Amino acid sequence: MDMTENTVASSQTSSKPLHDQLTIQEPDSALPPITTEDLPCALKLGLERCGWQTLTPVQSLAIPYFLARRDLMIQSRTGSGKTGAYLLPMLNLLEPRKKEVQLLILVPTRELAVQVEHEAQRLCSGTGLEVCAIYGGVSYKKQAQSLEGGVQIIVGTPGRILDHLLRRTLSFEHLTELVFDEADRMLSIGFYPDMKELQRYLPEKHLHTTLLSATFPPHVVQLASEFMTQPDMLSLSHKEVHVADVHHCFCHVQRMDKDRALIRLLESENPASAIIFCNTKANVAFLTQVLKGFGYQAEALSSDLTQNQRENVLLRIRKGELPYLVATDVASRGIDIPALSHVFLYEPPEDRESYIHRAGRTGRLGCAGTVISLTDVMEEMELERIARYYHIQLQKIDVPDDDQVAEIVGQRLSTLLESRYRSLTGLEKERCHRYLNFAKKLARDSLESEDQDEQGLCLLAMLLDDCHRQSLTRPSLLPQAQNHDRRKSSRRHRRRRNVASKPENREA
Repeated sequence: MDMTENTVASSQTSSKPLHDQLTIQEPDSALPPITTEDLPCALKLGLERCGWQTLTPVQSLAIPYFLARRDLMIQSRTGSGKTGAYLLPMLNLLEPRKKEVQLLILVPTRELAVQVEHEAQRLCSGTGLEVCAIYGGVSYKKQAQSLEGGVQIIVGTPGRILDHLLRRTLSFEHLTELVFDEADRMLSIGFYPDMKELQRYLPEKHLHTTLLSATFPPHVVQLASEFMTQPDMLSLSHKEVHVADVHHCFCHVQRMDKDRALIRLLESENPASAIIFCNTKANVAFLTQVLKGFGYQAEALSSDLTQNQRENVLLRIRKGELPYLVATDVASRGIDIPALSHVFLYEPPEDRESYIHRAGRTGRLGCAGTVISLTDVMEEMELERIARYYHIQLQKIDVPDDDQVAEIVGQRLSTLLESRYRSLTGLEKERCHRYLNFAKKLARDSLESEDQDEQGLCLLAMLLDDCHRQSLTRPSLLPQAQNHDRRKSSRRHRRRRNVASKPENREA
């Protein structure tokens, strides 16, 4: 968390610039920002323990909403002090004498869990508030021992938290505060099933809930109502780029490498849905086949299709059955796809008006969107001319290499597999355990071999690739936001667990 050169935000109204580089968008019933002098005593002491002299703008603006226990969605760039914005007010909201979990902070990675745990321990030192990080890849026993000692703050990844809930080493009976850090990832395709399962274990009462993210893609805004009650939106934007804006990026790619570069970007970005624009029907047909070859559900949309065929393709997209569309400008006029998170330009358009048309497919309904252009040297020059004409700020990004993609996909696949394993019945797990020794042998033989093409290693890689491709071809994406009755759902789930736990109902 970047706390250097912090500045205290002065009082300002909605959408007024701060220091000429920061634009604030606040709720209609906005609360005035707070300064260090106005902080409650517990928060002042927390600042002193961490050596923070001042509050960052996001902290100054957000802390009053926390103290008032108002559900809030906070959009602010990375390194702006969001972690401190939600940890500081907890010093005033949590009860040190109650040795029960009162605050749950959900994060997407073990690295972030460790980082947040470290900051929380610094802030809570000497207050009686205990912090425990729960994430995969380490022993359950040590984490269970920490939980037995009584902690008020849990920081963790959804999968491992669910494992502890199933083992009954963790309870949320006394939970009052819920925080989603990096909410755009917490409500992504990979995490969403675990988030909904975890929600069943939350108490029936209203929880004070906060979502924090550098960006809020359409699906995050839509799904927020499933976890929050009438949330407010607080957006801090730099250089006029805010939550409702489209983020314009480009990658420098050789023309012959564009298809593989696009696949790597799709793997790393993991968009909920996307349109890939091409300038020619030939490229549309070629790229559609490349995507299908890599396991993606994609269809072409060009002037070669009949009107009925076009309507069928668009209907599948709107129903969430088809996440990727490859199209030309001619065929895509008038397309309006809800919750479109990404637009990829396989090649820049031949006229600048078409760029605005393509980019306008995303970032609708006040939500964030991302446009990524793949450009060679000449195309990059043309894209820069378009950006200057429309005063668009372009951001150059690198195409991830194979190792980076493997790590990103590996983390996502691990989450999916853990979720799938938890859903198995006792008999299904027993079937899996028959292959443990064989799996150990394959892994051991592969580690002992110096040949990277050793058969055992290739067999394991093939199985993982097959699981990943199956996840890409699932017919449903993220559901539309619905107003679920969490109390009824939680009761039904508890009744189901109680029935399953009775001896006469257990599987042999």
